[in-house]
Amino acid sequence: MFQFYWPWFALLLPLPMIVRFLFPSKKERTTEAPPRLLFPQLVRLKKAFPTAQAITKKSKFSTLFLLSLLWICLITTLMQPELVDQYTNVKNEGHDLMLAVDISLSMKAVDMSTKSSVLDRLDVTKDVVNKFLKGRQGDRVGLIIFGGHAFLHVPFTLDVTSVGKLLNDTLPGMAGQGTAIGDAIGLAVRNLRERPEGSRVLILLTDGEDNSSSIPPYEATKLAKQYGIRIYTIGVGNPNAAPYPTQFGGYQIVQMPLDEKLLKAIAEATGGQYFHAAD
Repeated sequence: MFQFYWPWFALLLPLPMIVRFLFPSKKERTTEAPPRLLFPQLVRLKKAFPTAQAITKKSKFSTLFLLSLLWICLITTLMQPELVDQYTNVKNEGHDLMLAVDISLSMKAVDMSTKSSVLDRLDVTKDVVNKFLKGRQGDRVGLIIFGGHAFLHVPFTLDVTSVGKLLNDTLPGMAGQGTAIGDAIGLAVRNLRERPEGSRVLILLTDGEDNSSSIPPYEATKLAKQYGIRIYTIGVGNPNAAPYPTQFGGYQIVQMPLDEKLLKAIAEATGGQYFHAAD
């Protein structure tokens, strides 16, 4: 549909005529008869230049026409004509998926390596999440990153490709030392609780145990259950020991406990599932 954004500017169209009526030219205000030049051969002179008067009238008409057209175009521009029906209705019945990804320093462990390449836990997590996102067209996806603290890295968006790219830019330790699983769940609840019921899902990926949350994981899980949020938990890496890079360029075997009991309890309490990703 064609319409004007500011149609009231059309009131300015008669402004030049109003100004001319209220403020006539000096010639029109003069009541006295203008002086005349008495020339005996005036008639013969007019006959010698028969088109002079016609040319003058035509020139005045052209000037008036161009000025009027310019004024109309100016007012039309101020009115801002626009087409407001250039859109497409998209019926979206997707889920609201919040991803909570652990980027603590323990995600630098390289127990996900293959024979051909050395891969740490976060590298593998990024690859798996990006493949997962490619199949979530139509879903609204958000991203929380957490370590010692939890942060909303990407608000809910239909642009799942951007979510994957922003996850790829993260590094282990960006969110601080430690693992705040409870805070990550609490932040997810705050962002999911206003979403439509029945589509609220949290996918939590971590390789450790909660040791720095300000809200206990079980309390955060109760809130998630209260708001009808299903939580799917994924434990990443070897739950016993894993090779970890040292500052001198080598590797050492480090004990990295994975609290599978907690992750299973969180998933079961909210109607979700727990998965273990060991390779």
